[in-house]
Amino acid sequence: MDSTPPQDAPAAGAAHPFPLPPEDRCRSPYTGWTRAHWEATADALLRATVPYASPHHALIALPGGRPSCSGPRSDALEGFARTFLLAALRVAGSNGADPQGHLPRYAEGLTEGPRKPTAERELSTAHPDSWPHIHTTRQARVEAASLALGLRLTRPWLWDTLDDRARTRLADWLLPALTPSPVDNNWWLFGLTVAGFLQDAGIEPVRAQAAIDRALTRIEDWYLGDGWYSDGDNRAFDHYNAWALHFYPVLHAHLAADHALLTTYGTRLHAQLADYTRLFDTTGAPLPFGRSLTYRFAATAAPWLGALTGHTPLTPGATRRLASGTLRHFLDRGAVTAHGLLPLGWYGPYAPMLQNYSGPASPYWASKGFLGLLLPPGHPAWTSPEEPLPAETKDTVKPLGPTGLLLHSTASDGLVRVHNHGSNGIRPAPDPYYARYAYSTRTGPTAAEPADNHFALLIDGRPTTRGPAVPHGSGTDWAASTHTPHHPDGAELPGIRILSATAAHGRAEVRAHLVTGAPPHTPVRQTGWATTPNGPTAQLHPVRGYTHPPRTSPAGSTLFAPATHTAVLEGATTSDPQGTLFISLASLTDDPTPAPVNELATTTITGTTIHITWQDGTRTHLSFPHLPREAPGCSGEAV
Repeated sequence: MDSTPPQDAPAAGAAHPFPLPPEDRCRSPYTGWTRAHWEATADALLRATVPYASPHHALIALPGGRPSCSGPRSDALEGFARTFLLAALRVAGSNGADPQGHLPRYAEGLTEGPRKPTAERELSTAHPDSWPHIHTTRQARVEAASLALGLRLTRPWLWDTLDDRARTRLADWLLPALTPSPVDNNWWLFGLTVAGFLQDAGIEPVRAQAAIDRALTRIEDWYLGDGWYSDGDNRAFDHYNAWALHFYPVLHAHLAADHALLTTYGTRLHAQLADYTRLFDTTGAPLPFGRSLTYRFAATAAPWLGALTGHTPLTPGATRRLASGTLRHFLDRGAVTAHGLLPLGWYGPYAPMLQNYSGPASPYWASKGFLGLLLPPGHPAWTSPEEPLPAETKDTVKPLGPTGLLLHSTASDGLVRVHNHGSNGIRPAPDPYYARYAYSTRTGPTAAEPADNHFALLIDGRPTTRGPAVPHGSGTDWAASTHTPHHPDGAELPGIRILSATAAHGRAEVRAHLVTGAPPHTPVRQTGWATTPNGPTAQLHPVRGYTHPPRTSPAGSTLFAPATHTAVLEGATTSDPQGTLFISLASLTDDPTPAPVNELATTTITGTTIHITWQDGTRTHLSFPHLPREAPGCSGEAV
């Protein structure tokens, strides 16, 4: 058997807009990348933003043609703050060495930005270098955290070199971030981060400690165990666990040398990484699930933080393989423009995945992904040989703690999938990046109808949307949830309930839905994965309740491709008061010649239990509160 590690190769036709050092396939057999590649990438990203700076470098107004809801001045502060964080990581990681001269520009901006704070939203008004007030522009509180963290990391080489008046102005601008958060989610940690710097600098330490305590108390309400936080009171589980909810408390504890805090939050980070690091494809792709995905390789911040603090289940070589694989994944696929900028999108620009708070500089929170530069060059995470990722060592199906998410990965193709039975968006309206039943590292949510990986009732030909998913249970290889569907116009459909379950084994998925309370003969629709001819192969097969074999439908764009197709199954509810049961088999694989999915499992029903027998003889049992008395099968499947 060939034991040579597979090499992460550039995507066809991709070209980097800046030069990189030679690869080192001895130390990095998977990616070829070393610390020098990270340093060169950081320097190139920073150089590319220089032409967009204001006269004294306090604002960086990047092109993009799409301002955020906070306005262009806030967006320009975002450009300064997020790139400053990258510069700070680059310089602090080199023990103050700054051969590219990044810090002097930022020192000038830090001096001029808070000189005359403004409430103006537009860049064409007020002083061209003035930062917006935190009091009047709440997004400025977010950027204050990046500024404060950058100042904390570079204090000997920047803050300590500013004159007293500049330090006073900067502190006065930061202090409003210590007030209670106006947004009740991870935003509490921005105040904590500002407070950590102010404490270090000896500025209002009592008030700063109160802000730290308040933030940590609030996020405690959202810690649900096994390393997972909900991002607020709404069961939102996504990358914010990695680049906010763990990132800020653990990094604060590390920088403050607070061993008690680090024990508490570092232990949680370790538990989180045991799950989170399994969500990375062997191509390097993180899972496109949740919001703010334009931050891209910020997804590597938590694995680097685990290595930095010693709270990680990964070996040093696996940490670098994951992080370098992710950074290279995006650079190889056009995530940096010919001008060296990160556009709003996933690879190239992609508007359907953005939020209203996303502005031209939002992607530069990818800076968090460079946290590994704080590890010295001789650290094992930089020197140890790369090791394989969890996704390429063995097939895995497992629930992810209390989230209602079911991890599903296959070693033969390194593809990672997650089936969602419990994570919801932060807003009441259905969000395609939360509300679908399944996500993968090589497919994305469709931007138009039909929605991929969705089960819906059809009302006047229009599909219902998925209401908030409530976890119903889970086992070693399955997860279930309930929800009340919403009318296509938005209103909840009272009295109708859908109990859904997914079981997985190998590449096969059994998708079951029990619909109760719907009028008889209500049409239903199940869709599969959205794919392209040159992508993975998707299959969808009817087992029970569906009336015809699948048809193929155009499914519009995803963040992976401008045009996709998905399989569609259709059926209708019956008059049985116990409800109507719909079962299908699905598959997504990059294996070259996959067998038909209907050969991978059979199902039988006994009482209130669906029994699944997988191709290798393994069995799974899905127990429901009740099942219809009669439910004819489809396509010769056992029932």
